[in-house]
Amino acid sequence: MLNPLCQYNPEVLYGLLFQASAATLLEVAADPKHLGAEIGFLSILHTWGSNLLLHPHVHCAISAGGPSTDYTRWVHPRYPFFLPVKVLSRVFRGKFIAGLRQAYRRKKLRFHGPIAGLEDPKRFASFLRTVFRQDWVVYAKPAFGGPTQVLRYLGRYTHRVAINNHRLLAFDGERVTFRWKDYAHGGKQRKMILSATEFLRRFSQHILPRGFVRIRQYGFLATRHRTANLVLVRQLLAITPQPQQACPESPAISDTWNCPKCGAAMQIGANLTAWELANRCKFFDSS
Repeated sequence: MLNPLCQYNPEVLYGLLFQASAATLLEVAADPKHLGAEIGFLSILHTWGSNLLLHPHVHCAISAGGPSTDYTRWVHPRYPFFLPVKVLSRVFRGKFIAGLRQAYRRKKLRFHGPIAGLEDPKRFASFLRTVFRQDWVVYAKPAFGGPTQVLRYLGRYTHRVAINNHRLLAFDGERVTFRWKDYAHGGKQRKMILSATEFLRRFSQHILPRGFVRIRQYGFLATRHRTANLVLVRQLLAITPQPQQACPESPAISDTWNCPKCGAAMQIGANLTAWELANRCKFFDSS
């Protein structure tokens, strides 16, 4: 029921997703049992799954450690995965549910359609208990290999839309065919065929509220004190900023699929109309 709640209250729920995840990371990282430091991180909101269904989540790129609470030394993480995901999961669940309860009490939530019944206080309390009993998933990966990997990651995730052109395979005027990853079966590449109306319905639910900020900074990377904090961080890491140099051109990331007949990599060409295809020789005739 969280997805319908997001559909009718995107600004409140997505804002709460940012707030709860950021507060969780900052609190657990500050705990001496786990790290005992103030971290800095970027949070990026995505609302879609590979099949274009609603799947709100945030990607976080986090510093590998942070300044100690008294800002006298740099604290390196003791775990290869940074922080215990089970601890993060439980703390995040508690903060998100508490935020939902507070939004309900302040009458910031709207209840329409399939969730109209949740406006009743008893049903909403029962809904929260059901959601709280479920396991919430937090996933963490080891640190990036270096600045180049960070830039590639941010390049892929910061300004993506729900589906890119490379995944679109066909449109016959009534149905749209596109590629998607079936993560429930090992991430296998599959084709999905949807009516044009259903495709547009799925795509349009990922349009964010006007003015909503989908990339945010927290901890020592928070905008207000970021410049001063970065100077201190470099001092703690004994790093002298190097003169800015042009970034080497990174190799293109492969995003191809194979021809079902010959097995060769498919190549994307120009989009031509039927008239242009019929008269293509005229366009390339140099005589």
